[in-house]
Amino acid sequence: MRGFFPYAGFAAAILLWGSATSLLGISEAILPGPWPVFLTGVELVSDGSLIKHAVASLFRVTVGFYLAVLAGIPLGILMGWWFPANAIINPMLQFLRPISPLAWIPLAMLWFGIGDKPAVFLIFLSSFFPIAVSTTVAVKGLRPTYFQVAANFGFSRFEVLTKLIFPAIMPSVFTALRISLAIAWLVVVAAEMIAVTSGLGYLIIDARNGLRMDQVMVAMILIGAIGLFLDFLMNRLASIRAFRWGVSAR
Repeated sequence: MRGFFPYAGFAAAILLWGSATSLLGISEAILPGPWPVFLTGVELVSDGSLIKHAVASLFRVTVGFYLAVLAGIPLGILMGWWFPANAIINPMLQFLRPISPLAWIPLAMLWFGIGDKPAVFLIFLSSFFPIAVSTTVAVKGLRPTYFQVAANFGFSRFEVLTKLIFPAIMPSVFTALRISLAIAWLVVVAAEMIAVTSGLGYLIIDARNGLRMDQVMVAMILIGAIGLFLDFLMNRLASIRAFRWGVSAR
């Protein structure tokens, strides 16, 4: 029964949307109703353009996000584990972190031109800082007793890293990854409105220029659906990883 409630919420939203457009007489040029948007979605899927744009956006998010993970987690562990690294790097990190990734768009276009590279760079920036900071906080939050016990058992640095630090920080890291992926998905849409000629963000801006609000709505709905699916995947992955680390810890 509980699984029915989310679908009921979506059904109510669609019903409200359709009622508002029909009863209030809103022009389709301003807000198309559910049925015209559905037909446009079928058309865009049939000619392959919607799938092409969605794949382009997912590719950029995947590359940028993985690069951020590969850079952010090791740096966060280093900063949390070794005080000199934290003292040297953290001030610059905190200086750059509040700068919106979108503020980097002019520089990204100047450095990388038009195409995938500037979008990937912006996604990397948007994901890197939350991952690095959350990992640092998680490592610094470990109890000193854990490291003392590891020293008593003669753990090497590699064993401390793999048997102590990784299992302990995984819940916090996966929470950061989940948030960072959502931010990356937001940023890629904004970046594609300026720096590329494909992707769902580009589809929105191109449809707006052509006064095709139905296509804009289709792209928006797909962005929300993909974002929901990505969040579901990260949540499931976090549950699986938490179970595996818990088993190994026992």
